[in-house]
Amino acid sequence: MGNGASIVNVNRRERWERAAEWPLTAAALAFLVAYAVPIVRPSLPIGAVTACGWVLTGTWIAFGVDYAVRLGLAERRWQFVRSNVLDLVVIGLPVLRPLRLLRLVALLSVLNRAGARSLRGRVVTYVCGATVLLIGTAALAVTEAERGVPGATITSAGDGLWWAVTTITTVGYGDRYPVSATGRVIAVALMVGGIALLGVVTATIASWLVDRVQQENEQEQAATRAQVRALAEEVAALRELLIAQRETDEAPDRSVS
Repeated sequence: MGNGASIVNVNRRERWERAAEWPLTAAALAFLVAYAVPIVRPSLPIGAVTACGWVLTGTWIAFGVDYAVRLGLAERRWQFVRSNVLDLVVIGLPVLRPLRLLRLVALLSVLNRAGARSLRGRVVTYVCGATVLLIGTAALAVTEAERGVPGATITSAGDGLWWAVTTITTVGYGDRYPVSATGRVIAVALMVGGIALLGVVTATIASWLVDRVQQENEQEQAATRAQVRALAEEVAALRELLIAQRETDEAPDRSVS
């Protein structure tokens, strides 16, 4: 009975996740827009800002309900919590909620039939999506944290985007930098994320090179084996020809005797 119940729970959770995939993706998109608009346009009317706030609250509730349902359907709940730490962080830290947009990237990756069937293709897709989202959310977050702070050099969304790009690429011109404690925490997170993404890209390229070398070696070995087989067949044919010739030469001697 236990195994049957666990299988039913797993199936129900999978059905729930499939059904909630696109609605949650739409909610994440709505969150990103509602989060970005007041930062990019600080002069918005109070009514528009309030509406954006309601959208943020609604998306937080949607992700909280999704997490609670999946936790309730999980067979081993502590294992589920440990395996879905990012989802819990997404609910706890509002600035990280747009990371759920990676689900949209994962779904769109199936359109890339050539690359997405391999692990490397999926890794590249995730890295590209994560890079865009990390730069965008960091730019918005640091702009929100720095705006209005005395001595701040990041005062607009454009400044935040420029700072995010130069920081994640490790260029660091130094013309834009955070001065507040919150902004510096965001900078540390962006630096760590940039290093991690660079490591993934490097590992992916190295894996591709290793595979290419391995394919070349396999082709050379296959050609060598084919040549050895052909040579062995020729030797066997020559041996049979020599044996037949010897028997033909010895045949008159036997007839004379």
